[in-house]
Amino acid sequence: MKKIAIVGAPMWLGQTHFGTSLGPDAIRAAGLVEKLQTISDDIVDVGNITIDSKIDEVESNRGNIKNLATVRDGVEHLAEAVSQMVIEGRFPLVLGGDHSIAIGTLAGIAQHYHNLGVIWYDAHADSNTAEVSPSGNIHGMSLAASVGIGHPDLVQAGGYQKKIRPENVVLIGVRDMDPAEKKIVYDMPIKIFTSEDVKERGIISVVDEAISYLAPKCDGIHLSFDLDVGDPKEICGVGTPVAGGIDFDKNLEAMRQLSHYNVITSAEFVEVNPALDKDGKTVAATLEFIQALLSDEFTN
Repeated sequence: MKKIAIVGAPMWLGQTHFGTSLGPDAIRAAGLVEKLQTISDDIVDVGNITIDSKIDEVESNRGNIKNLATVRDGVEHLAEAVSQMVIEGRFPLVLGGDHSIAIGTLAGIAQHYHNLGVIWYDAHADSNTAEVSPSGNIHGMSLAASVGIGHPDLVQAGGYQKKIRPENVVLIGVRDMDPAEKKIVYDMPIKIFTSEDVKERGIISVVDEAISYLAPKCDGIHLSFDLDVGDPKEICGVGTPVAGGIDFDKNLEAMRQLSHYNVITSAEFVEVNPALDKDGKTVAATLEFIQALLSDEFTN
């Protein structure tokens, strides 16, 4: 039976809505470990990494970028924690925190793989840079930084750059890209399934194609699941909801299908904001998605 390691990354300064820093503990309090104990008898929770709460000034000489020092330091701490989990042979399960933490997650994981693949399950492509970002929020730059595009402090997280190759990235559920960001994304060989593609083709078909595309060439596949991929009518506890999302049942099907393939080697669930949640529905949905992703994989 495989071993699971949990780490929380209570980051909220990668965006503007306070509350994502509460996500890791809210997910735990809702019964995460108890649910995982039905899957594995070897679970370690290392707690939350330390993240400063200092709000930084925008670095005008580097374009529009907010809270760079705080986010940079946080992702460096996360990279160290996640790397240690991989060294110990554990499946890293990272709880966010906003999506800027993915820079640290991938920095910690990718150094242990020759050709890491990534499924970016998200309403957004997160491929802005400081020069083109309308908001300056780093959670919208995390994928770009991980493929080697953007501010040096983010690109060099973990002490190296280009954690993943663009041709090893699959976007699923994307439906909201800024114009300049869209050009960046479509200029790279990233495989893209929009939310409309999911509706037209079905989530199982999309997941099957994503795995068929990544598995033959990648020695590991990381899942980066942003809760705003969902329909905001069902999943409201996120800071940047976008209409037309993937409904709850389809997200659950997607996680179960990924589980059946038994190829996901690490995962993070981000942008859970208990301060915006209604009756704990987003936290509860996150628990179900995590359990669906891991259940069959760890019992096979």
